[in-house]
Amino acid sequence: MTSNRKLAPNEQSMEILNRCAGSFNIVTISRVRGGLKEEIVRQALDLIQTRHPRLNSRIVGALDSLCFDCGAIKIPLRVVSKQSSEQWEEVVLSELNQPIESDKCLIRAVLITFPDEKLNYLLTILHHAISDGLSTVQLHSEILTYCQKIVDGEIEESLSSLHPLPDIQELMPKSMQVKFTAIKSIFFLLRFTLKLGLHRPETLKFEKYVSPELRRCNMVQRKLNKEITTQLIEFCRKQRTTVQGALCAAMMLAVATEIRSKNQEKLRFSCSSVVDLRKRFKPEVNRENLGILTSAITTLHNLYTNTSFSDLARNVRQQLKVSLESEDIFSIVLMSKKIYESLLSRPNKAPMTVSVTNIGRIDIPSDYGLFKLEEISFVPAQAVFGGVFGAAITTFKGTMILNFMFSEPSISKGKIETLVKDAISCIVDACNTNG
Repeated sequence: MTSNRKLAPNEQSMEILNRCAGSFNIVTISRVRGGLKEEIVRQALDLIQTRHPRLNSRIVGALDSLCFDCGAIKIPLRVVSKQSSEQWEEVVLSELNQPIESDKCLIRAVLITFPDEKLNYLLTILHHAISDGLSTVQLHSEILTYCQKIVDGEIEESLSSLHPLPDIQELMPKSMQVKFTAIKSIFFLLRFTLKLGLHRPETLKFEKYVSPELRRCNMVQRKLNKEITTQLIEFCRKQRTTVQGALCAAMMLAVATEIRSKNQEKLRFSCSSVVDLRKRFKPEVNRENLGILTSAITTLHNLYTNTSFSDLARNVRQQLKVSLESEDIFSIVLMSKKIYESLLSRPNKAPMTVSVTNIGRIDIPSDYGLFKLEEISFVPAQAVFGGVFGAAITTFKGTMILNFMFSEPSISKGKIETLVKDAISCIVDACNTNG
């Protein structure tokens, strides 16, 4: 099967944003103990480029005729030396705001070194048209596995390549591949637009307006230790909700505290939850296959002065459950280009109140021989969409890492840090009460 094909609508959306909105990539961050060397990482990157056909691709053509073309350059690798281990975040922010040169390659990598030669950070920056959180995390495990094999002298002489994934619509249920699917998806979009218009969700106010190309993505990282993470999972079980529901609820309650006026009893919010589609395809798609295989469900909520954390978390869960049982999750993907074009036409309006992408517990090894993976997380660039309180969340070795991303200067870092503090406090207080 050839890797060359026309981009699907959701892939087209990502390239339009990459070209027209500053950047729209995914940065994945691994903290590795064991002293990675440039020459080892270089060899490992060459191997993953051999194995993954989409890493050999670039994107060519005008915006109305975008295609994958297997003519990519070798994966660029940059080595950055820093004096303090806290300085990794400076490099992440720089990479978040650097567009992918998609006509050359759809991935680049950075190795951050420190005077302590046993500690490194490894970053990969992937175009969102070929990746999502799950697949980028899996790719890091593969890179470290190859690093281990290179050190041990166990690399195979010939490496088999994975089959390239087809257009995402070909992976969907048969009911989404029939003649009238386009009409069905258009009706979905009309229904959704009407529903959103009637609800009129409130969002964080822009602190400053600038054009999309002048916006920057920033990030605030927080961690929940093993004890709190375990307590949160137990809280969700007892309260008949999910971790996703709890995270969404905590972030919405933080926004409510920020924007509620003195005599305002009710607030109307919207919350976007990213959901994995791999298990909903026939056959199921393995997470090692690079691709944007996700959908986004928008739930609508009324927050009153007496709305409880538990009730709001359950409401998120219930709405997500209903949407996941319908074909709307596929219609969203097929209409994604029109959705993003609509959002880009209104750059000074926040598209939603809160956005949460949580890939849950990461089931990859931490031990790669000489190399030990201590932490791993990811963050999607969000410079173009101002006014959104967003988070990308992973749980690895029992610790939850929350990367809160936001667009500056529409929201200041000070305001985000206040929102983050309130959201985390909501979670911790609920866990302590539950305990």
